[in-house]
Amino acid sequence: MIVADKKPIEEIIEEIKDYTTILILGCNECVTVCEAGGKKEVGILASALRMYFLNQGKDVTIDERTLERQCDHEYLEEIRDVADQYDAIVSLACGVGVQFTAEEYHTVPVIPGVNTCFLGATEARGLWTERCQACGECILARTGGICPVSRCAKRILNGPCGGSSNGKCEINKELDCAWQLIIDRLDALGKLDDYETISPIKDWSTDRAGGPRKVVREDVQL
Repeated sequence: MIVADKKPIEEIIEEIKDYTTILILGCNECVTVCEAGGKKEVGILASALRMYFLNQGKDVTIDERTLERQCDHEYLEEIRDVADQYDAIVSLACGVGVQFTAEEYHTVPVIPGVNTCFLGATEARGLWTERCQACGECILARTGGICPVSRCAKRILNGPCGGSSNGKCEINKELDCAWQLIIDRLDALGKLDDYETISPIKDWSTDRAGGPRKVVREDVQL
């Protein structure tokens, strides 16, 4: 899932301080799971902003709404009849949702209320860790299901680097060496021979050449 973190409320206030009608728009997907932008967080932020403006003696209308997704035109249509009534929208979706909302309602400023961090997983309540950088060339079949691009501090595709000690990364002693994890996993699977397969250098410039990437599935297009 996409993992996001709340922006400091001071930063949000700085962006919206000159507006008088504001919609706090949540998203019921990834940011809800990581407790950054769901219905609960919309309510908390809206209450905090109301309190701030009340203390400032400023009459500001703060409304709340949470969509199933903000990265889908279909769900963004749900605010079609009200979006233009606001001076600004504070989106608690990931950066994709913020951009989609801004494209759909281009006459209303759309302000991000969270920082989009990475593609990750829930380790425990309140703890999310990075697992994927969406590099577009997945090698997990060769690395025992452990990604060296996201989990190795040096992004080494053919490791380990030689600096690890007792299974820990030399950059951060609390961080497991990704390549030690890979070797242990391949050993458990009886596939240590895969470790001898050299992965070619990744051409990052090709992945990012020509602007935003896209995936086209003609078999599902209308």
